[in-house]
Amino acid sequence: MKKDLVYAVIGAGNGGIAMAGYLSLLGYKVNLYNRTLENILPLIERPVISLSGEIEGEGRLNLATNQIQEAIEDADIIMVTIPAMGHYNLAKAMAPYLRDGQIIVLNPGRTGGALEVYSTIRQSGSNKDVIVAEAQTFIYACRKTSLTSAHIFRTKKEVTLAAIPSIKTDHVIEMLKDAYPQFTPAKDVIETSINNYGAIFHPGPTLLNSGHIERGAPFDYYTEGITPSIGSFLEKMDAERMKIGLLLNVNTLSAKDWLEETYGAKGNNLYEAVQNNPAYKGLQAPKGLNIRYIYEDVPYSLIPMSSLAKEFNIETPAIDSIIKIAGLITGRDFYKEGRTVERLGLKGLSVKEIHEYAEKGRIIKVEEEVAS
Repeated sequence: MKKDLVYAVIGAGNGGIAMAGYLSLLGYKVNLYNRTLENILPLIERPVISLSGEIEGEGRLNLATNQIQEAIEDADIIMVTIPAMGHYNLAKAMAPYLRDGQIIVLNPGRTGGALEVYSTIRQSGSNKDVIVAEAQTFIYACRKTSLTSAHIFRTKKEVTLAAIPSIKTDHVIEMLKDAYPQFTPAKDVIETSINNYGAIFHPGPTLLNSGHIERGAPFDYYTEGITPSIGSFLEKMDAERMKIGLLLNVNTLSAKDWLEETYGAKGNNLYEAVQNNPAYKGLQAPKGLNIRYIYEDVPYSLIPMSSLAKEFNIETPAIDSIIKIAGLITGRDFYKEGRTVERLGLKGLSVKEIHEYAEKGRIIKVEEEVAS
């Protein structure tokens, strides 16, 4: 096993605590970074994370810090677990301290995350030979139980991953496989971005259960929050996502089939598959609406899908309705702040050129025009 690898885990939230605890439990040297110092003070004093659930034990960190340079300067692999709204600023903060050969993995990238981080690092003046990769979803269903502990409900059986440039995907998976053999290669980051199931399972159920959530009524988010009618609506959103994937020549899997492939949860429709998913049992709904299921998943999952659809004249009424409801409830213009085709550098590109950018990390058409 590659126990000599040094990991930096970025973010001490639900996923970050679980991932840092797991990697350190395996015996890796792990640096944990969190922007807010108060949230990691107990880990600075005693750098031990306790895990419960599917994985039991304690992992000792190498360090916990709120200094990004200290966290990443000796890291071979940088595992980013913060919400997608922080990817841009994190990329700018990391850029001066990156070194050749480092691998950055977004867990997950949502829609267009690797594209945004890769371009931001380059635009920040860094010419280091780094790889930016993104996972299609987070490896665990988990919850942070304290500042120093997490409960892992279930580890996903398989998670696709792709890198920029895509010719480096197999290298990234090889580096990760001792810790995470669940990662499998996707064609490119366009595929992992379109197969973003958080876009289906997060904002829709949250907004359609907003009354219960805002009252603080306790309920299981997935098994109780996704009723037959909500499940039917989510299938319409999912069909639109798959239509975008078809146009972009991306291998797509329906959300219902993904639940079976990932968790072994079967059903005749999406509602039944959710009800039959043991990993969703006990996952409680949030206590308010000021959460990433809206403020992350709308601008960084649904907006790029809607924007890509508009670029290629595809109608997405179900996806657009959730975006509109989210904007009306919050008063935010998510199109203004979200990952549009313009922000991702995909405006005006053909399908072939989009995949060339993902494959090579550069847009051939732009370079040829400059050269001419």
